[in-house]
Amino acid sequence: MLHLVIYNVKVKLRNFGTTFWPLAFPLILGTLFFFAFGNINDADFETVPVAVVKEEHADQVFLAFLDQIKNGEDQLLAPEEMTEEQAKQKLEDKKVSGIYYVGSEPTLTVAASGIEESILQSVLQSYENTRSTVQNIMKTHPEGIIEGLKAMMKQQDGVQELSLGGRTIDGNVQFFYALIAMGCLYGCFIGFGAAISLQANLTALAARRCVTPTHKLKLILSEQISSFLLGYVDVIILLLYLRYGLKLDFQGQMGRMLLICFLGSLIGVSMGIFVGSFGKMKEGAKIGIILGISMICSFLAGLMNNTMKDMVEKHAPLINRINPAALISDAFYCINVYDDTARYHRSLITLAVMSLVLVTASFLLIRRERYDSI
Repeated sequence: MLHLVIYNVKVKLRNFGTTFWPLAFPLILGTLFFFAFGNINDADFETVPVAVVKEEHADQVFLAFLDQIKNGEDQLLAPEEMTEEQAKQKLEDKKVSGIYYVGSEPTLTVAASGIEESILQSVLQSYENTRSTVQNIMKTHPEGIIEGLKAMMKQQDGVQELSLGGRTIDGNVQFFYALIAMGCLYGCFIGFGAAISLQANLTALAARRCVTPTHKLKLILSEQISSFLLGYVDVIILLLYLRYGLKLDFQGQMGRMLLICFLGSLIGVSMGIFVGSFGKMKEGAKIGIILGISMICSFLAGLMNNTMKDMVEKHAPLINRINPAALISDAFYCINVYDDTARYHRSLITLAVMSLVLVTASFLLIRRERYDSI
């Protein structure tokens, strides 16, 4: 049987379309993802310029609050005191992002909506919340007013973004997990080509193979193994490129990630062979089916929208339990983020069972095919 596998691998390598796109398209898409938002969490926002207009009975505490932000280590705002006419002119010329009117109640005026304007609004809201807290302290526990003022003058981050497994994670990595899942499912095109080569009514090569004494099970298994090897190598190249080429935050053990890719490639190839085994359906229709299945599964796993898988989990969790792309993505999450061994093994077992069912069904479909003339 080994010689059949080697022969099939050579044949598939000579088929440019079968081997190129399952490898090249995920690599190209991964590169585009990386340049689009791969480093978005590392982006630095420039200091936001803001005009400060002092009115009668100006809130001195808010002015001190702005000075504290201005003189801090990470200069978030660049407040500049000026007259109202100067401030309006600079706002119109887009030299400042907003105007703080500091009276008894500080207010904010902006001329647009965007990140910088949102930062100015957040700063004002933060001050108002803290001031409200201090006022409540004065009413209920006046002895704690000094500590309250210190808290207002020194804003501190009390939240650190951590995953459930204790590892800091970039939320955009979800796109790349779904991309690997898509790369695994794209093995269906290799498996589809393998199934076509076993149907005598479709190709001359398949006709010659069908009249040989070789058992049908051997033919199917040799095609399955050779197709899987090519698909698995494609996914390994994609994984190595993402981890070491693009240096994405894949912290899990390489051995466990390779096992996920192993079963992911197996389900992809098995799906392609199964759909390709539908004897009476036209080839174009079969290609449409495997393309539709692979892309819909990838979409539901979060390839186009990183919140999609969570939405499906909330409203239709059963889909995530049978969607191979979601299972592959989940398994990566379990070793890179969640550190959830039980969920990891459940995903792998489900992928293995689905692959076994598809391979068995493919054998039954191809074995029952009979031809009046070859």
